Amino acid sequence: MPRPTKGRKVCCLPGSNLFGPLKPGLTQPDILVMSVDEYETIRLIDLQGFTQEQCANQMQIARTTAQRIYNKAREKLAQSLVNGKLLKIEGGDYKLCNGQENTCACGGCRRHRCSSAFADDGSCRDRE
Repeated sequence: MPRPTKGRKVCCLPGSNLFGPLKPGLTQPDILVMSVDEYETIRLIDLQGFTQEQCANQMQIARTTAQRIYNKAREKLAQSLVNGKLLKIEGGDYKLCNGQENTCACGGCRRHRCSSAFADDGSCRDRE
């Protein structure tokens, strides 16, 4: 029996979850699905400049797991760019950060980006 998957800590969901060419009539094989945890590794490593070890600590997973997730995400990005496929970000095994942890160093959490109180739905009142 396989070991249960541990939820990976994700600081924020993408503002947009659909990327790719602007041509009409894309079929299902033209759509790649990137999980939210794959998106988070790209955000932390490529955008924030974290090392794979720092990324793993931030997401509360093993470094080898972060490396595997990151490699899958980069492959999907490359396929989207080179082959003109649509990239959709959704799903995955993740838990959204509540922003109350002192160890959160990425600055991506809603609470760390937002100076005012949260709305009832957890969104920033500043950004509405």
